[in-house]
Amino acid sequence: MNSDFSFQQAFESLTTQLAAIVFYAFDINGVSIPMVLIWLVSGALVFTCYLGFINVRGFGHAFSLLKNNKRSGANGEITPFQALSTALSGTVGTGNIAGVAVAISLGGPGATFWMIVAGLLGMSTKFVECTLAVKYRQINADGSVSGGPMYYIKAALDKFNLPVLGSILAMAFSVFVIFGSAGFVHVNQGFVQVKTVTGFDNAWLFGAIYAFLVGAVIIGGLKSIARVTSKLVPLMCGIYLLASVLVMLTYASAIPSALWLIVQGAFTPEAGYGGFIGVLIQGFRRAAYSNEAGIGSSPIAHAAAQTKEPVSQGFIGLLEPFIDTVVICTITALVIILTGAYQTPGLDGVQITSGAFASVFSWFPWVLMVALLLFGFSTVISWSYYGMTGWRYLVGQDKRLTQLYKVLFCFIVSMGAVPDVMAVFDFIDSMIFLMAVPNILALYLLLPEVKADLKTYWQKQQQAR
Repeated sequence: MNSDFSFQQAFESLTTQLAAIVFYAFDINGVSIPMVLIWLVSGALVFTCYLGFINVRGFGHAFSLLKNNKRSGANGEITPFQALSTALSGTVGTGNIAGVAVAISLGGPGATFWMIVAGLLGMSTKFVECTLAVKYRQINADGSVSGGPMYYIKAALDKFNLPVLGSILAMAFSVFVIFGSAGFVHVNQGFVQVKTVTGFDNAWLFGAIYAFLVGAVIIGGLKSIARVTSKLVPLMCGIYLLASVLVMLTYASAIPSALWLIVQGAFTPEAGYGGFIGVLIQGFRRAAYSNEAGIGSSPIAHAAAQTKEPVSQGFIGLLEPFIDTVVICTITALVIILTGAYQTPGLDGVQITSGAFASVFSWFPWVLMVALLLFGFSTVISWSYYGMTGWRYLVGQDKRLTQLYKVLFCFIVSMGAVPDVMAVFDFIDSMIFLMAVPNILALYLLLPEVKADLKTYWQKQQQAR
């Protein structure tokens, strides 16, 4: 036996093989197209067409429901707005800052156009999965809610007389979401930005403080998480968008040209960006990875909303990709394009975005540091609930076991700032995208049911007028 062989080497080897399976891709004209991306985008296309472009038809109604934000004595733990905030905090994160920059650096400005298109399509996926999450949730004896894809996955296969397969896929989803909930990447990127801006270089202390703050929030359960995210999400989005608007005002005269560059680059891209297919794939990839439509994460939060109508929460859920991708990611892209930061050699990821803002505000790295910390923190606490829901599905509702999960989660978070954990990042990404396999399958199986429920819902709305 090789004495140099270690557990770390074994884990890295396993992770590499797992990532190769999950992100298996085939080439078209030299452009790599991941199968998981096709699985997500094709689902979004089917849902959009089958439901008669509900992402467009239901947009205004979604905002009216969010404005009312009624509880009306309905079952659930949190308000519809808190459910949306919790779900958004799980998707709005470092990907909106660094991921967009990567998409543009690889696909050019035209990637922004396809990112918007994919975001719009993802709204239909969110509508379907959030509707089903509320419809098939379970209300526990203490009034708490258990819901999410694991419940409607089981129900979908039961309807097709495949209860054993349904149980296996539901448990598999639960395992994937537990491992996928680890917040390594957000803690690590937050530490890197703090180190870059302030010079602070104690990873263990940073991780311990981060874990303590996370524990202080999640110890109170979903209601505590929702209270924090309902305040944190508007705050962090407000800070980031305000800085973005100031940059855009500085380059106001160049905005029409930037918009034309986005459209032109989407259909007549430069060969260096991989041609039309390359630009399209980069845009779709960023949108899918950012808003998580089809992954099955945010339906867990929406399942706990205080509502009597599953379809109404589906409408609120479809706003997620619009806010996350169509608004925040697009504004980030405009800032990067207007300042020309994506053409600066030697910059990558968050450095491109930081450089774009710093070209206007020399002090912006401090703002970006705060934004990354807030984005990352909110994502970690939201995913802690997703993982806890999967944990409860597997081990039951025992409070002692729930507390054990919270302790283990905080312990893992505390190690997130330690360098050389890229193998762990790849493993977590693989777990997250494996969630999409049983989730999208269940959405296909229950899609006719969602369409029938939507028709009934519209009829009730017309009668109430």
